[in-house]
Amino acid sequence: MSTSVLTCNNLCKSYKTGVPVLYNLNMNLSGGKIVGLLGPNGCGKSTLIKLISGLLTPDSGEIYICGEPQSEATNAYVSYLPERTYLSPKMKVSELLDYFEEFYEDFDRTRALRMLSDLAIDPTARMSTLSKGTKEKVQLVVVMSRQARLYLLDEPIAGVDPAARDYILQTIIGNYNPEAAVIITTHLIHDVEPVLDEFAFLGYGGQVLLSGVADEVREAHGKSLDELFKEVFKCSRSY
Repeated sequence: MSTSVLTCNNLCKSYKTGVPVLYNLNMNLSGGKIVGLLGPNGCGKSTLIKLISGLLTPDSGEIYICGEPQSEATNAYVSYLPERTYLSPKMKVSELLDYFEEFYEDFDRTRALRMLSDLAIDPTARMSTLSKGTKEKVQLVVVMSRQARLYLLDEPIAGVDPAARDYILQTIIGNYNPEAAVIITTHLIHDVEPVLDEFAFLGYGGQVLLSGVADEVREAHGKSLDELFKEVFKCSRSY
C-alpha cells in the first residue's frame, strides 16, 4: 500500500490585497503517482507549489511531507523545478553538476550525465551560451537526477520545442524514485495527459473544483482531461 508523500490540510494563503489565492485547500498524494495540478493563470498553482517547497509560508493550515510536519528537514525530501530558470549563467553545465552533487546527498551524477547525453547537451558548455529551451532542459535534468520523495515541476515543458516534449515526459516517468510522487503544473494538458495518474483542477480562490484518477474520470465523462478542463472552465463564468 502506498504511503502518503504529501498532505495539505485547510491551506490558506493571501497576498497584500487580502484576496485569497488559496482557501481551505486539501490534498493528499501517495507515492508512485504523477499528478497534474491544472488551472487557469492566477489560480494559485505556483503559490501552492512554493508553499509545499517551503519558499512561502501559509497564512493557516498544515503541510505534511512523508508524514512529518513541513520543516527544514522535510524540505530535503523535495526536488523543485521553478517556472523560471534560476541557474547561474557563468557556470558550465559540469560545474552545475558539481554544485548539485555537493549540495544534495541524493543527487545521481551518472543519471544526470546520461540525460544530458540523450538531449545532446555538452557538459562543458557554459550556461550563458545555451538557448532558453536548453537551459530549461538542463534545469529539469538536475532536478530529476535527485532521489527525492516529492518532485514539484512547475511548467516543465512550456519552454521547450514540441520535439523534445515526449523525451522530457518520458524522462519524468523513467527517472523519479518509484516511492516518490510527482506534481506537474502545466497549460499543455494535451501533451502531459498521457503520463498523469491523477489530476486536480484548481480554480480562482484556490479551491479544487474537480479531482480524481485520470482514467476513471475519462471513462466516467467520456472525455479527455483536456476536453473536460475546457468544459469546466468555460461553463463557469467566474473562471
